[in-house]
Amino acid sequence: MLMDDDQEILDEYDFSDAKRGPVVSTPGNKTRITIRIDTDILDWFREQVNKAGGGSYQANINQALRAYMKGQDREWESLLRRVVREELREAQEVKH
Repeated sequence: MLMDDDQEILDEYDFSDAKRGPVVSTPGNKTRITIRIDTDILDWFREQVNKAGGGSYQANINQALRAYMKGQDREWESLLRRVVREELREAQEVKH
């Protein structure tokens, strides 16, 4: 049952070509997901956006995750370099 306000909106606007879903579509490299994040973490990211005067807390979370991923790559790179150095050192000791 429609309320008077609902009927006024329907009378005023034409929804015949309306589509369900998000108003703004997500870019091709983004995937919409549902994720549970601790409230304090989400609050912190939102607070950072508010302090900056605007922005996207979701983009900031994405950047933080990407930085973590890159850090993991550096850990592997560092480990690999250390192993190579140790192996080269041992190989040189065997030669002498």
